[in-house]
Amino acid sequence: MHTLAQLRAGELAGTRRLDLSCALTELPPEVFELADSLEVLNLSGNRLSDLPPDLPRLHKLKVLFCSDNRFSRVPEVVGACPSLSMVGFKANQLTELPAAALPAQLRWLILTDNQLDVLPAALGERPQLQKLALAGNRLRALPESLQQCQSLGLLRISANRFEQIPTWLLKMPKLAWLALGGNPWGAARESEVLAQMEMPEFAWERLLVGEILGQGASGVIYAAQDPLAAPELRELALKVFKGEVTSDGWPHSEWAASLAAGQHPHLMSACGRLIAHPMGAEGLVMPRIGPEFRVLAGPPSLSSCTRDVYDDGVRFNVEQLYRMAQGVVDAAWYLHGRGISHGDLYAHNLLWNGRGDIWLGDFGAASLLPEDMSRAQRESLERLEVLAFGYLLEECLARCDGSSAELAPLQGLQAACTQAQVEARPLFADLAKALAGLR
Repeated sequence: MHTLAQLRAGELAGTRRLDLSCALTELPPEVFELADSLEVLNLSGNRLSDLPPDLPRLHKLKVLFCSDNRFSRVPEVVGACPSLSMVGFKANQLTELPAAALPAQLRWLILTDNQLDVLPAALGERPQLQKLALAGNRLRALPESLQQCQSLGLLRISANRFEQIPTWLLKMPKLAWLALGGNPWGAARESEVLAQMEMPEFAWERLLVGEILGQGASGVIYAAQDPLAAPELRELALKVFKGEVTSDGWPHSEWAASLAAGQHPHLMSACGRLIAHPMGAEGLVMPRIGPEFRVLAGPPSLSSCTRDVYDDGVRFNVEQLYRMAQGVVDAAWYLHGRGISHGDLYAHNLLWNGRGDIWLGDFGAASLLPEDMSRAQRESLERLEVLAFGYLLEECLARCDGSSAELAPLQGLQAACTQAQVEARPLFADLAKALAGLR
């Protein structure tokens, strides 16, 4: 984090990223002295309610974060910034998103945890849009124009007021990561699961909380021990949510999905719920996976947008790749068989041990499908997740050391999963059968 003193003293000349969180009520004019270099401006955690009309002077600005401020509307001047492609106004008090506030180059828009009732039709006029985070608003519908955004890959509309899901949404050619939980559309099933299934409670004071194992947009995962538990539940992983509304939706939607999922050899399901946190935070408790398992990849970066980032040294052999593919497919097939869409089928939500064994975790974006949902809609939703698997397989194939002959069958499978026509993609049952036949 930078300081105003550094900025005013000229110590940040030439910087490409500026992070200021110091109770600002207006943008310091010295920021414009960075116009020829500044690409990322993070103003989160201030007291801002507007931005200056000359903001477009920051002609190289690509990323603007204004989370946790006091905006009631996204300033129209944001849309006039010529290079801006990523915009974040999470956790403000937004009630309005003017059409003019949408930059022409928009790829990634974060409006989580606000009070928006409606979105402008102009959102569909941003053809480069790939990632749209809208969880925790008051939306009942999406603009029909959004179906023009043929590059849209990730959409979060959890914790809103949707009574139904647009049919056209399930036909989007590149949509692979869709979060729908916490809406009236699926509320009956969530309530039923939470009412019928008991989740053991773990009091914070009872746990010995250790080091951070990892964290994402919705929460921080800690190592923990329960000295009073049975041996198989003594070593735990504790996920503490960062707020009442996460980037994926309501915490209780994650509890419901994790409960409904139950146990599976390739799933990291919750075994309990955290209570009595000293700061009132909510959380989930899971059995801790052995230390030989590590995260397969890092989450998307500002530049990669919807695609995960792998360490340079990550490589697989053909046997490892087959085992991982089978594990992921088995887990996803099982979930959809129980009426659950994971919503976040990514390498950064997979743990692997270097031999091909995998665990799929994080139900934050999961959706419990209504009992009366048609088979056609269920299969369309499943085929969106098949696309996510296809992208994952593509990433792993690019890092596999097999021969052309060895990789050709998997490449054919990957091509089938990533077809633009949703109805033409296989289901997970088809993938499981195909993978078994390739071994």
